[in-house]
Amino acid sequence: MNNINSNIHPVIIPALRYLDGQAAISWLCNAFGFEKQLLVLDKKLVAHAQLTYGNSMIMLGAAKNNAFSKLVKSPLETGCVGSQSVYVIVEDVDAHYAKAVAAGAVIVLDIHDEDYGGRAYSCRDPEGHVWNFGGYNPWIVNHEK
Repeated sequence: MNNINSNIHPVIIPALRYLDGQAAISWLCNAFGFEKQLLVLDKKLVAHAQLTYGNSMIMLGAAKNNAFSKLVKSPLETGCVGSQSVYVIVEDVDAHYAKAVAAGAVIVLDIHDEDYGGRAYSCRDPEGHVWNFGGYNPWIVNHEK
């Protein structure tokens, strides 16, 4: 028996750190189509922000000197080597790719068809986070062979 409230459906929300949170929010909305849901400032730093994409969300905050920043860094602080990335399902991968490229996304894996289905590409945002966008939806694909 688990301890999860049966009235609550578990949700996973990636949380990212950025050196310049306000610039990141603007860029993520322009390049990838996120929408700002909540922005909490501490002076001029982003203390907490919530961005949505369809029925999904990411949270982000400024990389500042606190306990959490000792655990999670902006890729700019680690030589642009991340330890994880985010995958976002998009309806039109080619159109999304074109919009991201036009906004200056650095393509690290060019758009391609996956062997297991779908089309995808990977890119870096201005602070080096790796983002993956594709049409493959593991929730609706039949994995039985």
